[in-house]
Amino acid sequence: MTVTAVSAPGAKLELPPLKLGPLTIDVPVVLAPMAGITNKAFRRLCREYGGGLYVAEMVTSRALVERNRESMRIISHDEDESVRSVQLYGVDPKTVGAAVRMLVEEDRADHIDLNFGCPVPKVTRRGGGSALPWKTDLFTAIVQAATREAARGNIPLTVKMRKGIDEDHLTFLEAGRIARDAGVAAVALHGRTTSQFYSGQADWNAIAELREALPDIPVLGNGDIWSAEDAVRMVEQTGVDGVVVGRGCQGRPWLFGDLQAAFEGAGRRFRPGLKEVADSFYRHAELLVDYFEDEDKALRDIRKHVAWYFKGYTVGGELRAALAAVPTLEVLRGLLDQLDPHAPYPGADAEGPRGRAGTPKRPALPDGWLNSRELDENHRAMIAAAELDVSGG
Repeated sequence: MTVTAVSAPGAKLELPPLKLGPLTIDVPVVLAPMAGITNKAFRRLCREYGGGLYVAEMVTSRALVERNRESMRIISHDEDESVRSVQLYGVDPKTVGAAVRMLVEEDRADHIDLNFGCPVPKVTRRGGGSALPWKTDLFTAIVQAATREAARGNIPLTVKMRKGIDEDHLTFLEAGRIARDAGVAAVALHGRTTSQFYSGQADWNAIAELREALPDIPVLGNGDIWSAEDAVRMVEQTGVDGVVVGRGCQGRPWLFGDLQAAFEGAGRRFRPGLKEVADSFYRHAELLVDYFEDEDKALRDIRKHVAWYFKGYTVGGELRAALAAVPTLEVLRGLLDQLDPHAPYPGADAEGPRGRAGTPKRPALPDGWLNSRELDENHRAMIAAAELDVSGG
């Protein structure tokens, strides 16, 4: 399915290809791994519009080592994905190292990313995600174990993280230096703290500070990139080597076409009318059926995309509700055929923030987590048992 590109004046920027070890990413744009979103189906839609590095959903190290069926599905890639990118989550150095070793020895990935940016309470209350870099000894051990195993297969390994737990407990500069010294290929920073979740504005000044602190490896910026023009502004303001796009592409796989155009200095932008959006939505559902090999599961999955795809478009409340409960492809086709095929792109109403931002909140952390930058015996025992065994969350 193709969305018509239109000429649009705007910011232009030429940025060199992103170098990650032996890999060259011609368009310095990374699709952020998002649970329940960045599966093979969505990655294919995005790849058809523009270049970049397309990362699969986060997979937990323990579940991968145990060959959990869903985890193995998550790390699957289409044959024509030129760079097979996998993101790992883990809190135990041995388990993370074993997961990387498995990916390398079984030739299942060309790029591996480590998740230290997840702010979800079920992750942080066990010392994982964005809470983990506070414990510098644990963070160092995990990154060193992962880079050591990745190096055996000449697989570039990167780290994605947040600023810190809150403004009083920032970790990004120290974590960035530790990661660089361990041999990572790049570091990506989401300019928010754990306590912010996805609320407020991303701190691009912190991204610029990290870029300046790590002149010898690529630094990528993440947060509040809703358009190609936002990406250009981030590069100009921070000097990053590339951008990481998350919520901004939800319901808008063509954003990657806009991003490639901007980085190539072209003025074309995708401004789809309602019919084009509907066709893309239907194709997404079809691809999900192929991915899950289960129409019922695929149609349950596509429902969460309704609000994102049709944001700003004239779609009646009853029809939106029906789309959000669609049971089969046949019913979906009939519902989409009720839309006005001549409705144009609605402009600003279809753009800007999407997805739930949440509100600032006190981070969920293990008891006494902030008392020291090093693990005590209680936390060490907790970590040993804290590996999640469910991926994609």
